Parts: sequence; structure tokens; C-alpha cells
Amino acid sequence: MESVGCSSRRCFFALPCVKRVLTFAVVAVVAVVAVLPASAAAHSKHYEEVLHQRLRMVNAVIARGPYKANWNSLEGWRTPEWFRNAKFGIFIHWGVYSVPAFQNEWYSRNMYIQGSKAYKHQIATYGPESKFGYKNFIPMFTGSHFHPARWMKLFKEAGAKYVVPVAEHCDGFAMYNSDLTKWDANHMGPKQDVIGEEAKAARKAGLHFGASSHRAEHWWWYDGGMKFNSDVRNPKYAGLYGPAEPMNLPGKDSSKEPDPNQLQLWLPPDRAFMQDWLARTTEIIDKYHPQLLYLDWWAGQPAFRPYLKKLAAYYYDRAAQWGKGVVLTYKDQDFPPGAALLDIERGKMDQERLLPWQTGTSVSVHSWGYVKNAQYRTAKSLIDELVDVVSKNGNLLLNVGPKPDGTIPEQARKVLLKMGAWLKVNGEAIYGTRPWYVYGEGPATSDQSRKLGSDVVHYTAQDVRFTRKGNTVYAIELGWPADGKLTIHTLFNKTPYLKRPVGRVVLLGSTARLHWSQTKDGLVIHLPSAKPNEIAYAFRITMVKGKDAR
Repeated sequence: MESVGCSSRRCFFALPCVKRVLTFAVVAVVAVVAVLPASAAAHSKHYEEVLHQRLRMVNAVIARGPYKANWNSLEGWRTPEWFRNAKFGIFIHWGVYSVPAFQNEWYSRNMYIQGSKAYKHQIATYGPESKFGYKNFIPMFTGSHFHPARWMKLFKEAGAKYVVPVAEHCDGFAMYNSDLTKWDANHMGPKQDVIGEEAKAARKAGLHFGASSHRAEHWWWYDGGMKFNSDVRNPKYAGLYGPAEPMNLPGKDSSKEPDPNQLQLWLPPDRAFMQDWLARTTEIIDKYHPQLLYLDWWAGQPAFRPYLKKLAAYYYDRAAQWGKGVVLTYKDQDFPPGAALLDIERGKMDQERLLPWQTGTSVSVHSWGYVKNAQYRTAKSLIDELVDVVSKNGNLLLNVGPKPDGTIPEQARKVLLKMGAWLKVNGEAIYGTRPWYVYGEGPATSDQSRKLGSDVVHYTAQDVRFTRKGNTVYAIELGWPADGKLTIHTLFNKTPYLKRPVGRVVLLGSTARLHWSQTKDGLVIHLPSAKPNEIAYAFRITMVKGKDAR
């Protein structure tokens, strides 16, 4: 509804309007959807000065830099070699949402959705949202056992080559020392610059450092709390909860979420919000120099498009100044294919993609953040996924969700170490490789793998994936044949995919001498009696020396 006596729907800066809204809310007997005012802190003179100084700097850097804020210029970006060689990174969802640890990291939103499981859980466990809101979890988010060096040691042992912590999730609580908000981990909760500490630890461990921003969704994240008596309505907390706008366009049913695949059907953010988004995201770039910047899906809402172009140009121009190759990820059709890197969330390609890409999934099956009694993926299922993704020219970004005290759940730690043990032996078939002519063969090739959440695929001993490094081909078998014989049909005698006949076959991790033959039906390998591991089996295949025959 319109605020009483205001010309602007949100009364973004007008404090007299705040008084009218609050008075109206108190007097009204029936529940009304109050207008959330901007907090005095967020829109203070200092905030405005910092905001506009940063926006001027963004324009100045783009004006001087090699990249401009248009698609033609941005398509000059190229995927850096470090990323193509890395193949495997770790995503970290750690924030205030790890304190309630209920259902998933959307708890901060869902606890304000009347009738939801999170809403009922919140009231039953902590009391009504008017007295105990999301803000009240912040002092409980202590990070008392947060040791980033230990995290990085674990991630390195897991075989990861880069790490991407969440700098700000949709809840609006920044995990870094921000000049644009005091609702951050440096001033509250752990009271330290978490992202800064992670960046230092990652680089010291030899890992490439990245960061993610999920700020775009914050536009509507807390809108449920505006529909009943909750602390979201309190202007004192607008710096965390605001703007809490509705998801739907005017005149649409506000009880239903718009189609998440059709973002033009959502209420677009206004100029003030998008300027703040651009300022916060470029602040992350300048303070922490991430070599990968991950953007969540709602940044694809059409109103963001001019700001996405600015962000990309600024990031690429800054990277040129640093002398480092960087990666900016996007979802769906948010960028032209060559202007940034496609990321698919909990999903995969069913074919090789000529351009590099990335998929993100989590060790935890149902959540990105830590939750109690979580179900975890197995090391085998994740290695299978890594192999499949790499064979199709992709990277795997695997998420872990630490507990509120900063410790990694033991189940997740065990999975990571098992993955690392496999990669220590078989990593030559993964790191630094490039896709071969075909990604693989076998029955697990249906197009279901393109659907969100279908990244868990059950492979058989007939499923083989290929990678290459120079003239060496790697065939990775995702199961062990019961009869001890593997036939790779793609590598039949005189196959056009090989320049010369096969000269040697080695099973990585095994000292056994293999017996094999290249027949008209394929490369037939008689496997040793002892398996080198229980996950997946990588064969190094080299050709006979001599002049290329084909």
C-alpha cells in the first residue's frame, strides 16, 4: 500500500514519512503492510558520501580501463589458464544462518513466511518474530573456533585449487569489513573481517581466492516480515532487513512466488538499491582482490543489466591493473557466453561445452549452509561428478557449510579427505587437462543432467569419461566390471580420434601390468585382480611413437 502522505512508495529518505507510517500502523486495528523506512545509519550523510565516492570511482576506472560497460567490449574477456587448470574449488556458506541450523540457509527469509516450517520452528524454539527476530541470532554467531588456516589446510588436502567464501548472503549480513554497512562480521558476531582472514589464509596456502555476492535477492528477502507484527517492521533494524519489498509486480497475487525462471515477472529493484548493490560488490573487489567473483541468480533480473555491465567492466579493468586473470560467473542467460563464465547450480551439462563453465553443488544434500542432522553426499558420488564435469570442459565448485563456531562438520571433513586421497593418485587425469573429442561413453547420458538438482547421477562400469593432456588420453571408468574386462568402444582400432594406434595403457594407482588389445570393437583391457581404490579408475593411454597415421 502507499504510505500516508508520501509521494514515494518507499519514502526512502524522508524521515517525516516514517513517523506517519508508524503512527498509522499503531492506530490501525487490522494488520497492514507497513512501509519499511530506510535506517538513519544506512542513509546518513556518511553513507551517501561513501556511496557516491565509490560510484564515481567505478566510472573513472571504466573510463580509463581497457574494458567498457558494453557487451562487445566485455566479450574480449578470456577464461584464465589458472581456472582451466584448477578444475576443483571449494565454496563456503558460513553466516548467521548457521546458528538456527534449520532446513537450509534460507531460514532468515522463511522464518518470516507465515505458516512455513521455519516460521513454526522459530516461534516454538525462540518465540514470536516481534521479540526474537533474525537479528537476535547475530550475537550467537561467535566463530569462537574459526581458524581459517585449518580450513585451508583441509581444502588443500581435499585437492581443491581455489576457494570461494560467501562475502554476503541474501540475509544482508556482510561477512567482511564494509564501509557501507555496520551489519557485518567485523562489527557484530565474530567481530573480525572473516573474508579478509580467509583471503590471507587461502593465499598463504597457495590457493586462488574468490568471493561470492548474493546481495541481489535482498531486495525482497524479508518481505514476509512486513505482513505481520515482526521486527522487520522496526525502522531501527532497516539496515539489516530493508528494503523488504514484495516479490510480485503491482496487481499480482502476493501470496505466490513468481516464476524463478522468468525474472521479468518480479518487481524490479529501484535505482537506489542497484547503486548500493554495485557499490557493495565493487567494495569486495577492491578490498580483497578476488580472482573469482560469483553472482547468484537474481542478479539476472533485467533491471540489473546496466549495472552488471558496469560491474564486469570494473572487475576486468581492476584485474588488468593487478596483472591477474579473473573469473566472473553468471547464471542462465545473464551474460553473452563469452563475456563471463557460466555457472550451473546443482546441475550439469549433458554434452561437452566448447567454452569453460562451472557447476556448483554442496557436500550437504539439502542445504548450502550448516544444518543439524544433515544428509551428506558420498566421496564417490562427488568424484564421479567431478570427473563427468571435467570431461565436459567444466570445473566443480563444492560447497561446505561450517558450524556457527567455525568448525567443519566431521561428516563433511571425511568426505573431503576421501576425495583428496583419490585426487592425490589420479589427479593427473583431472588437473591441467582439456576436453577430448568426445566427453565419454556409457548409459548415463540422459538430458536429465541439465535439470536443477539432478547432479547426483548413478554411473555404471560401462560409463567412461575422457580427458586429455597433450597427446595423452585419460579414460576414467566410473565402475569396476564384474567380469574384470573393460571395453572402451570409442577407442576401436583405426578410430579417427587417435592420430596413432594405442601404445601403452596404465592404470593409475596400480603397479600391475595390464593386458590389453585394440580391436574392431574397442580397446579391451583386462583388469588386475586388485582395485587401486573403490571410487573411479583412471587409465593413462598413450600412442605408439612415430609419424601420425591419421
